[in-house]
Amino acid sequence: MKRYERNRIYISEEEQREIKGFRVLLGGAGIGSNIAETILRLGFEHITIVDGDVVEESNLNRQNYKQTDLGRPKVEALKQRLLGINPRAKITAVYRFIDHENIRGLIEGHDVAINALDFKSDIPFLFDRLCSERGIYVLHPYNVGFAGIVMVMKPGGMNLENLLKEGESHVAFEKLAVRHVTDYFNYWVRPKLWIEEVIQKYEAEKEVLPPPQLSIASSLVAGMCASILLRIATGAFVKVFPKFYYYSEYDDLN
Repeated sequence: MKRYERNRIYISEEEQREIKGFRVLLGGAGIGSNIAETILRLGFEHITIVDGDVVEESNLNRQNYKQTDLGRPKVEALKQRLLGINPRAKITAVYRFIDHENIRGLIEGHDVAINALDFKSDIPFLFDRLCSERGIYVLHPYNVGFAGIVMVMKPGGMNLENLLKEGESHVAFEKLAVRHVTDYFNYWVRPKLWIEEVIQKYEAEKEVLPPPQLSIASSLVAGMCASILLRIATGAFVKVFPKFYYYSEYDDLN
């Protein structure tokens, strides 16, 4: 346990043993790449990463890759990095996109999942439903530049599809998820005006572009997910959707 001796007091030896074998499924190796390293360093040593994408230069502003990784499958580059940190860890890299044919087999055998999939199809929602049926908690991380957001789906509980209105498209669903957060703060008269401004500018862009993201929130979200996973693995309380976890230094300037 020498590797984790500086975790002492915060994490007991028994908890350290529990999380070591807790099987984590990472759907998506974008923001998932940051989460993977943070949870590995915390002590989660059984991690499966699934993604069919390759590293591009535009990823380097926020994802856990290097210049020399350009063009490589994300899962392979990330696995190499993680094993460089802990060669005894059980890291499984699956170089493929999750689809209707392989999704069930990929989910089987895991204790918790992180849904960092792009909302380009219904797959992220199917991922959540299948995890729920198998008693698996799912974390949804969101990078909002200067803020990190994490939503936790409890097996048998509400899911993100509840945010969709009838006939509404799942494409660019991330914006609806962020709206869920800003609507909450507006209701309690604690508006996040800076986020509202970002959304307005994003919607005003003439080209159809992916949402802007910063390394700041990637790091925030990685830490938030690691803390939440620790609580789930050790049976502690976690807030579940429609509640959420939100943190930003923008709210702590005084």
